[in-house]
This record gives sequence, structure tokens and C-alpha cells, in this order.
Amino acid sequence: MTETHDDTPTSRPTGRWETVQPWLTLACRVGLAAVLITAAVTKFPPALSVQAVEAYDLFPTEIAQFIGHVLPLFELALALLLLVGLATRQVGAVGALLMIVFIAGILSAMARGLNIDCGCFGGGGQVDPGETTYGLSIARDIAFAAMGAFIALWPRSPFALDRALGLFR
Repeated sequence: MTETHDDTPTSRPTGRWETVQPWLTLACRVGLAAVLITAAVTKFPPALSVQAVEAYDLFPTEIAQFIGHVLPLFELALALLLLVGLATRQVGAVGALLMIVFIAGILSAMARGLNIDCGCFGGGGQVDPGETTYGLSIARDIAFAAMGAFIALWPRSPFALDRALGLFR
């Protein structure tokens, strides 16, 4: 008797994670994109963004002005890439790192006793001591960083150009 070996690939059963993960990534992509779009739009006109960056008192005026003008555009670019699902892993990682930078800025302001609005969603600048929301801003940015990290770790998702280009199936 001869043994026959079937060379056809066996289909392994799809687990719950394999079914749910792409949809969770899509939710994180859309959620983080919405946050970034909102943050960018509320920083216009650029003078508001410049005021917020200057309030942190971390950079010389020229650099603070540059950051204030470029940051909303950078946030919009990240949001658009997330929405179309292009370079998803990399954009998720950059989004997470951006939130970590924001957290570091808020912690710096808090440690130095500054009383400022974070300027995350417009505004920015000096506020009365009782009006700071550092804890809430940090917690929120941790959640956004987690969304970016999730996207970077598990980039496969529906409705993504990455998928159409064969980068993540």
C-alpha cells in the first residue's frame, strides 16, 4: 500500500481574534483620524496654535512659531493617511509617538508650575490656576497613544489602501 499526501493547503479555522482584529483596527484608524482632524481644525487660524506652543515655554519664539504653523498640517496629513489606510503601521506608530510628545509637554508644564490650557483642541495660553486640566489631558492622550499603538501592532484592516496594495491581507 502506498501513502498519498495531500499537498493542498488546509484551511485553518478562523479564530475570534482574526475575525475581530481588523475591525478593531478600523475603529482605531477612524477614531484617531477624527481626533487628529478635530485637533487640527481647532488650531486654525495658525495664531491659535502658535499661542498654544509658546505657552509651554519650551522653544525659542521662531521654533514655537514653526511648530505652531506646521503641527495642524501634520495632524491633518496623519488623519488622511489613517482614513485611507496607507502606510497604516507607520502612521499608527507616528500617531502614538506624537501623543507621547504631547504627554511629555503637558508633564513638563505641570512640573514647572505653568497654568496653561494644553491647546490640544484650540485655545492654549495662560489660564487661572484652577482651570488647568493636566490629568484629563494626559489620560486622554494615553488613550489616543494606545489607539496608535494598536494600529501599529495590528495594521490589517478593511477599507485600507494597504490591503488593496497587498501590504496587509
